[in-house]
Order: sequence, then C-alpha cells, then structure tokens
Amino acid sequence: MGSVKELFHLGLLCMLWKCLSGCDQGFNRINRECVDVDDCKETPNLCGNHSKCFNTNGSYYCNCEPGFKNQGGVNFTALDGECRDDNECTNNNTICGHGGKCFNLIGSFNCTCHPGYTNNNHIREVCKDINECSTGEDLCKKGTCENIDGSYWCRCLKGYTNYGIEKTPCSKLDCDNFSVDSKNAPSLGGLADILLMMRNSCLALSNPSAAGEVKPEGEALLEKLFTATEVVLSPGYLDRSEDVSHLLSTVEKAIMLIGPQLKDHNTKLETSETVDAVIAVQRGKTRPTGPIHLSSENAALDTDWTTAAGMGSYPGFALAALLSYKNLEISVNGSFEELTEYEKDGAEPTFNVSSRVVSVVVSNPSTENLSHHVNITLRHLQKKKESREVRYICVYWTERGTWSSDGCDTHHPNTTYTVCKCNHLSSFAVLMALYPMEHPFELVLMTKIGLGLSLLCLILCILTFKFCRSIQGTRTTIHLHLCICLFMADLFFLTGISQTEPVAGCRFIAAMLHFFFLGVFSWMLLEGVQLYCMVVRVFNATIRPLYLFITGYGAPLVIVIISAIIRPTGYGTNKHCWLSLKDGLIWSFFGPVCFVIIANVFFFIITVWKLAQKFASLNPDLSKLHKIKAFTVTAIAQMCILGLMWVFGAFLFQEFSMVAAYIFTFLNSLQGVLVFIMHCLLSKQVRDEYAHFLSCICTPQKRYSDFSSTNPSSSQSQASQSGRHTSESKI
Repeated sequence: MGSVKELFHLGLLCMLWKCLSGCDQGFNRINRECVDVDDCKETPNLCGNHSKCFNTNGSYYCNCEPGFKNQGGVNFTALDGECRDDNECTNNNTICGHGGKCFNLIGSFNCTCHPGYTNNNHIREVCKDINECSTGEDLCKKGTCENIDGSYWCRCLKGYTNYGIEKTPCSKLDCDNFSVDSKNAPSLGGLADILLMMRNSCLALSNPSAAGEVKPEGEALLEKLFTATEVVLSPGYLDRSEDVSHLLSTVEKAIMLIGPQLKDHNTKLETSETVDAVIAVQRGKTRPTGPIHLSSENAALDTDWTTAAGMGSYPGFALAALLSYKNLEISVNGSFEELTEYEKDGAEPTFNVSSRVVSVVVSNPSTENLSHHVNITLRHLQKKKESREVRYICVYWTERGTWSSDGCDTHHPNTTYTVCKCNHLSSFAVLMALYPMEHPFELVLMTKIGLGLSLLCLILCILTFKFCRSIQGTRTTIHLHLCICLFMADLFFLTGISQTEPVAGCRFIAAMLHFFFLGVFSWMLLEGVQLYCMVVRVFNATIRPLYLFITGYGAPLVIVIISAIIRPTGYGTNKHCWLSLKDGLIWSFFGPVCFVIIANVFFFIITVWKLAQKFASLNPDLSKLHKIKAFTVTAIAQMCILGLMWVFGAFLFQEFSMVAAYIFTFLNSLQGVLVFIMHCLLSKQVRDEYAHFLSCICTPQKRYSDFSSTNPSSSQSQASQSGRHTSESKI
C-alpha cells in the first residue's frame, strides 16, 4: 500500500487537474481530449508488497501474489486492502497427505514426509507411501516382505522371528537353548520349569502364521520368569556351582528372548525376594548410538549402544539389561580356587562375596572381548567391621563355576561401593579379601623379650630339678621333663615359627613344635596321675620311670609320626611353621590337648575330694596333706595357664585377632617364668637350697676347725633336717 503522503498528493493533483483540465479522475487532457492515465506506472508499488497492479480505463485494481491473501477479497485498491501471508498448513490440513507434515513459509509451505513416505523431493506435493518391498533390497533376510501403508512387515520362515516388530528382519531362534536334559532334569528342580516355559514361548514366537501379528507380551513373560526363579532360590541356596552356572545362563538367555518383546524402551521390574531387572531396548532400521545408564538399588551399568549392539549384523533392535540377584551371594560364597594371584607375601586371604551378584546382558553376540570397557558399580553389602586388612576385588562367574578376575579392574573402591571396569560381560560381584594383619613391632618385641626371659627361667628350673637333691622323686622327674619339653618348644617357637622358607625346614620346625608341645601336655597328664596316686593309692604311689618316658615322649612321637604319614604337607603353612588348618590336621594337636585337660580335670576333682576327706579324718597327717594340697594347687594353676594359652592360640592361627594375639603372646612368653615361680620360688625346700648355694658362693670358706664337731645339739639338728629332707624327697 502506498504511503499516506503519496495518496494525499495524488488526490490533491486530481482535484487540481480536474479543475484545470476539465477531465475526470484518471484521465489527462491531450490535444483537447481526455486520455486514460496508467496509475500502475505513474505510482510504483501502488498496491504494496507481494501484490500485482492492473490498470483499467480511468482506474486500477490490485491482486495478491500466490501464497498471499487479501482479507477483503481478491480485487482491491491501495485504499481498501493489502496482501498478507496465506497459511496453507492451517487452511488445508491434508495439503501434504497423512504421510507428511506441513511447515508454513512466508508466501509458501514445505511438506516433510514421515518415514515410509516420499514426495520425490517436490516439497509442495503430497507425501505418498513408499513400497519398500519393491526396492529389490533383502529387507527381511529369512522372510517375505509385505508392504503396508507407510511401512512393511516381514513374514518370517519357521524357526525365525522379528519379535512382532515392523520393519525388523527375521532372526534365527534357537529354541534348543531351553531344552531340558532328561538325565539332569531331576537335579534341576524348578529350573526345569523355567526351561520348559521359555521353550514354549520360543516355539510360539517362531510360528510363521503369527508373524506380523504378535502382540508384545514381554512384561507378563518377564514376571513369570522371575516368579519361577524365586521358586528355584527359595530353599535358601544352590548346593553346586554347576547349578548356579545353569541358572545364570538360563536367565540371561531368557532375557535375550523377552527383551525385544517389551513395549517400552525402558522397563524396570523389582521383586521382593529374587531379582531386580532394568532393561533398555532401542528399535529402528539404523544402529543406535549414544550412552547407556541403567541403575537399580544395588548396582549401576554405564556403557554405550555401540557396545550393546555390536559391530556385526544388526537385527533391527539393540538390548541392554542389568539383573541383580538378591540372595544368590549365599550360593556363590566359595569357588575361589582361581584367585591365587591375590596371595600377599605368601599369605592366603579369606574371601567373602561383598555385593549382590549382578548379570549384564546385551544383544551383542560377541561379548568375550569388547572394544570399549563396561563400567559396573556394585554396592557393598552391610557387614560387620573387620579388624583385618581388607581389599575389594572385582570378579566374574566363569563357565567352570568359579570366580575369576581376568579382564576386570577394580576402580575407586570404598566402604560403600566399588566400580568394576571390565572388557567382557558375564555375571559379576565384588569380593572382600581379608588379609592377616602384620604383627606390630610391639607384639614382636614382647614375644622376643618374654620368650627370652621364659627360656632363662626354664634353664633355672631344669638345673634345679636336676641337681637339687632334697626334692628328688617322681614328681620332680615329671617337672624336669615338662620343663625340657617346654624349653625346646619355646626355643623352636622363638627361632623358627615365621621361617617359612625353605619348606623342608619349616615342616621340620612345625613337627618339632607339635612334638614338644604335645610332650608338655603328656607330662602334665602324668602330673595329674601322680597326684591321684598320692592321694587315692596309699601304697605304691610312685610311677615307674619306664612308664613315665613311654607316656611323656612315646605318645607324642607316635601321634607326630602318624600325622606326618597321613598329612605330610600339613606341616608348615604360608604364614607360620605350624600345623595346617586344612583337612583337620590341627586336631592331631588339639585333640590330645583336650583329652589331657579333661582327664586332669577328672583327676583333680577326685584329688580335691579325697583331700577334703583326709583333712576331716580323726588323725590326719597335716604336714603331708598340706604339701599335697600345695602340689595340687600349682598343678591346677599350671594346667589353667597352658590350657588357656592354647585356647587363644586356636583363634590366633585361625583368624588373626589383635586381642587374641596379645593374650597368647603374654601367656606363651611368660609360662616359663610362671613355672619357675610356682615350682621353685614358692617351694621352701628349693628356697633353702638356693640360700645354701648362694651362701657358699658369697661367703668365704671356713676351716673345719672353726666348727665344733662335739656340739650335741648341732648334731641332732642336722639329723633332724636330714630326716625331713628324706621324707620330702619320697613325696
């Protein structure tokens, strides 16, 4: 439309012209005649933008260009109309057809066709259906192509399926994967029901008559699968690793069959007792790309669709699934034979499954060696705080029914979760390796000082029992050899308990420790028998030396020889030169020890009971009874100390405990000192012998003339003392 100023000037000129020329508006006087004026040429852009001007006799009119429209009508003038954009997409919603989408432009429009439709690049034409089946391309592989409006279906041959997904080529279905072996069927239990259910579903899916009309029933089938899995795991745990492998493999194959049938792109299903599942599916003619993140309460998966789909033939869909078993860790808390590389300085760690067992399933048929690593984050199970060194290890379940860490690296482990970075896919878990803690310097120093002091006291005990004439007798002989065995055991313990190399030397030290510690308890048993004889058997209360040596040394020797013949490799471990805890060999020591303690408890009870009767008699020999009472008290104290020491020793060698280590070290280090105190320092006869010995060393020798040999009182005193010593020595 022209400007207001131009219209004003035009009207003013027309009025003046008419007045001056005498012609009507739109005409000029030429040679006294009124001639028509071409308004369209006289006034450029008279009708405005996107319009055309048409001259008439004495006037003009305007029309809009294609794609524009005047709201007042088709013909208009500069005074009563203008051209505006005509929205063809709104005015005609079928302008592109049902197979396309209209996009309005200024003065025009474009048609963008949906997949399966085309307008042959004529952007203002209707989108028509493409007959994909006539392109000559093998779209269905093992099937027949059937065109439908905007798409096509593949009618698959028997044994093949497209999972009811349009424009999806036919893939082979191997329903024999779900076959039940008649030989193994009884041992499979509920797993046979899963196999039968999945085989029937597989056969129905591969029926060619149902192709193209298969309705997605994946959600219902997935629930049935997990319900059947719950039946398999409901008894508590699977006994054999083969059953675990079979279950994991069956569930993974079932997910591969069920996943493409799911309606949603992302499906999450949680069961209260068995499995949590998160499944993502991408469909389309082109291979999907981009990241994948799947997460559940106990695990998370981070990978990409390129890894999930693989680089081989693309079946028209890609699948990624994360399965978390809620109680399967009980069944797989073992089978650690292949984890020998985690031994630390020869120490074998104790392994525990510290997370849920998680399976990762993808549609990629080649998952043995992935081009990109897959990150699996596993949350740790809540367990008690350990006092030992802990290391978290990412492992996977092998076809051999064992845990292995090959191809899996452990990243960012902490007390809450561990990230496993693996280049292959399987069923995964996090193991907690518990290593024995190194003995602190204070404990080692305490052991060396205590055992050194104990050895010194035992030497004093041996010399005392050997050369002190006033206490010679059966009981002293027993104490002498008990101290000899204890001295040799402590000496081997101090010098060789940790010398694990060479192996032969370590086995010899373990055998010597076994022999001498058994000897200690054998002589301790003889002491209980001797006390029993002294109190119960009034006559013939002594034990013949031959019987003493046969019992004290012969019995331990026989036990060690038999043990060495049956389990020669059980002497010496990777950590200590002691008996192995495997195969029950340790009971060749703890068994006799328990027998000795029980037998001595029996003897001591009878001894105390008989002593009480004798004290209550009319004419008791009080001096002798008091001595037997003292002997019994020291014997009981000695048994308690040695027995209690090996109670903590059992915990020490089985699972390292700092408290048990300190108690065992204290009792083991000071038992020689305690024996010296109980049997030497607390004995008046021994103290008198020590005093006499020290007086001979410290006091200068006097001549015999200084003594009065005629003193009758002195002679009587010596005779009395000699008689007392003789009486005590018999005891």
